[in-house]
Amino acid sequence: MQQAGSLFVISAPSGAGKSSLVKALLGADAQLGVSVSHTTRAPRGQEQDGREYHFVDQARFRHMIAGGDFVEWAEVHGNLYGTSTASLEAQMAAGRDVVLEIDWQGALQLKALLPEAVLIFILPPSWDELAARLNRRAEDSAEVIEQRLVNARLEVAQARHFDFAIINSLFETAVFDLKTIVHSQRLRYSVLLKSQPAVFQALNLV
Repeated sequence: MQQAGSLFVISAPSGAGKSSLVKALLGADAQLGVSVSHTTRAPRGQEQDGREYHFVDQARFRHMIAGGDFVEWAEVHGNLYGTSTASLEAQMAAGRDVVLEIDWQGALQLKALLPEAVLIFILPPSWDELAARLNRRAEDSAEVIEQRLVNARLEVAQARHFDFAIINSLFETAVFDLKTIVHSQRLRYSVLLKSQPAVFQALNLV
């Protein structure tokens, strides 16, 4: 995969605030694009097909797996999620920085394929706060919430494999931290060399 742009991969357990943080980041940074994943789960609340996810059935998803259409895919909470290779490659080859919200399994798959990808894990400030957020969300039954909390223990344990971790205690601070990571990546020498080649040529650095 050609990588003119940077890839920011963001993972978190349910209820940690990942989607809200990504939405705030995209609203503040016009240079960022988003890769919309495919999933077999049903839409929640005001979610729309093609905006939050591409919602497909099991048969369609399995067909896409067989066709090699996903750069990564994983089963999460009994549903399938995957990232389109064609969509991701097109954006990055065009020089666009891309944000991808996926499960830790897919994040580590992508890191193996694209070592320059920047992996960011969103942590809750405590287990009690995570449980409170899941209950306030009022989207799942008590049984589903309990299972999400059990799964969160496994998910949070994977944070050590990521490049960065953000503790989402105060939302505004977490958004600032996320923006800082993105800006810092753009200032890396190797990234600037690709994004500002004329400057490096003028300075006889290439």
